[in-house]
Amino acid sequence: MEKERKTTWSGVRNNLAVKYLRMVRKGDLIFYYHSGKEKQIVGIIKALGDAYSTDKQNQVSTSIEVAVEVAPIEKFAKPVTLWEIKKDSRFSDFLLVRISRLSVMPVSDEQWRVIKELSET
Repeated sequence: MEKERKTTWSGVRNNLAVKYLRMVRKGDLIFYYHSGKEKQIVGIIKALGDAYSTDKQNQVSTSIEVAVEVAPIEKFAKPVTLWEIKKDSRFSDFLLVRISRLSVMPVSDEQWRVIKELSET
């Protein structure tokens, strides 16, 4: 994404994550989270357009996929790890704490502020 300056965010399969991805609108800022071994927020990306449906049918089933075009905005000097978030009581109701494999979720203004603060300390 950094090299090409944009990419398509697609391939989300979890029903709850798809629901949240459908809510993305042009201009939304989004934390970029590495969910693999790293489990950390590494920066901020921006939605270049509204989320859109990429319906496709095949012989086995019909699936409704959602995608959104995104571009990098900021790479954190210090990534914010899932461990840091979990140990901070201000995130007790944060979905990432409860469902850490969920790839898309809302972030409150307060949670956003604290994550940005953690990325700078």
